[in-house]
Amino acid sequence: MTTPTAIAPGSITRPWIIDTTLRDGEQAPGVVFSDAEKTEIALMLADAGIDELEVGYPAISRDEEAVIRSITGMHLPMRLTGWARAKWEDIEAACRSGVEAVHISFPLSPLYLQLMGRDYPWVQDQLGELTSRAKRYFRFVSVGAQDATRTPPDTLRRFIADAGKAGAERVRIADTVGVATPLSICTLLERVLVTGGPMLEFHAHNDLGMATANAYTAIEAGCGAVSVSVSGLGERAGNAALEELAIALKLSGIHPTGIDTTKLSALCNTIARASGRAIEPQKPVVGKAAFQHESGIHCAALLKDPLSYQPFLPAMAGMPEHELVIGKHSGSASLKDFFQRKGITLSAAEAASLLGEVRKSATANKRSLLPSELEIIYHQLAPEN
Repeated sequence: MTTPTAIAPGSITRPWIIDTTLRDGEQAPGVVFSDAEKTEIALMLADAGIDELEVGYPAISRDEEAVIRSITGMHLPMRLTGWARAKWEDIEAACRSGVEAVHISFPLSPLYLQLMGRDYPWVQDQLGELTSRAKRYFRFVSVGAQDATRTPPDTLRRFIADAGKAGAERVRIADTVGVATPLSICTLLERVLVTGGPMLEFHAHNDLGMATANAYTAIEAGCGAVSVSVSGLGERAGNAALEELAIALKLSGIHPTGIDTTKLSALCNTIARASGRAIEPQKPVVGKAAFQHESGIHCAALLKDPLSYQPFLPAMAGMPEHELVIGKHSGSASLKDFFQRKGITLSAAEAASLLGEVRKSATANKRSLLPSELEIIYHQLAPEN
C-alpha cells in the first residue's frame, strides 16, 4: 500500500481518502456503535475501497482498545490508524491496539493554546519528542494541527516544517469548527504548501455547510489526503461526507480514487441504522428526494434522457432508479408515462383533463399523489374504463 506525495494544484491525482466514521463519526452527540456494528462498518469501508480508516480513539477505554484490536486482527486491505492526543499514554494505547499507524493531535491556534496554558515552544518540543518516539512503534505517523484554520498561517507553516523535521509523514490541517471557505482554503494552502515537505491532509467540519466543498477544494489546491465520514456523521454539524466527495471526485475526471461508489448507498443505510440518525430525503447523493422529480418540464426531459436533470445516474451511488412523482407541478408527460406503465394509453385530451384534477387534488392535500389515488381519479373521469 502506497501513499501519494504532495500534489501540484490542478494536476491529475489520486487523493488518499481517510474515513473517520468510527472515530469522529461516533463522537457525534448521542451516537454509540456496538462492537459488532464497528466490525461491520470497517468491513464495508474496506470493501468500498477506502484507503485508510481512522478506526478509533484507543485511549478512551480498555474496551475501545479491545474492539480496535479485534478489527486490526481481520487484516483488512486498508491502513488502520489510531487517534491520540499529544500524550504518550494515548500513543501507548494505540500501540497496544495493534494499529499500524497513529495520528497525534496538537492544539495550535492561539485560542486552543491559551485554553491549555501552553505556547508554541511547548508544541514544538512535544512534536519532536512524541513523533520520534512513535516512529519506533508505528509504520506511519501523522500529526494534526487542531483549529488550523484559525491559526496564523506563519505558525501553521512552522508547524508543518517542524513536523517534517520530526519525521511525520503527514500533517492534518483541521478546520475544527468549520469556519473555512473554498477561497480561504486556497489562500491558506498557497502560504503553507511546501514541495518536499510532509503530505498535507485536510479535515473539514460542516458548521457552515461547506465541508464537502472545502475538502474537494483542498484536493484541488494541493492536499494529498482528506478525511471524511459516511453521511458526514460527526460532531455538531458533522464532517465532509464520504459519499458526496467520492461522487464529486469521480465526476471530476481528474481525481480518480479506489472507491467503489456503488457501495455508498448501502454504507449510508448501515450508518443510519447504527447511529439512529435517519437519512434526510434531500440528502445529496443518497437521499430519496435526490432522485425524485415532479416538475413537468424536468420530467418530460428525463423521459428522453435521464441525465437531463440529474448530474449522474442513481446506480452510480448504488441507489434505485429515479422516480417521477405526480403532483401539483406535474405535466402531461409524467401522467402518460405513469399510465403507460400500467398498460393504459392516454390521449392528449385525456391527459389534459386528468392533469387538472390531479393538480386540484395535490393542492388540496398539500402533497404528491399516491398511485392508488391517481387510478381513482382516472376511473372517476373515465368510468367506462
